[in-house]
Amino acid sequence: MEYASTETPAAAGQNDDIFLLKLYVAGQTPRSVAAIENLNKICEVHLRGRYKLEVVDLARNPNQARTDKILAIPTLVRSLPTPIMRIIGDLSDEDQVLMGLNIRRL
Repeated sequence: MEYASTETPAAAGQNDDIFLLKLYVAGQTPRSVAAIENLNKICEVHLRGRYKLEVVDLARNPNQARTDKILAIPTLVRSLPTPIMRIIGDLSDEDQVLMGLNIRRL
C-alpha cells in the first residue's frame, strides 16, 4: 500500500526538502496499524505537501526485510533528505519521531 501527499503552493514555499519515507510493517497487527495511523497524522501536520510515503508489508513480501536490512518492525526509514534515518516502534511519541526525522515542531 502506498500513500503520497499532494503538494500545495503554500507548502512548497515553506521548505524545498521532500521527505521520502518508507514504513515497514507486518500485516495488520495492532502495532503496525498504530504506526501507520501515527505516521499519517504526523506527516499531514508537519510535512503536508512535502512527503512521499510507502508502506511495505513484510507479511506479504518477507524478502524485502533482508534486502532493506530491516531487523525490527515497525521501522520507519527516511531516505531523503539525507542522511538516512531509522525509527523503530509504533511512532506514538510524536516528539521522538520529529526529533528522529529532524523535523521542527510547528
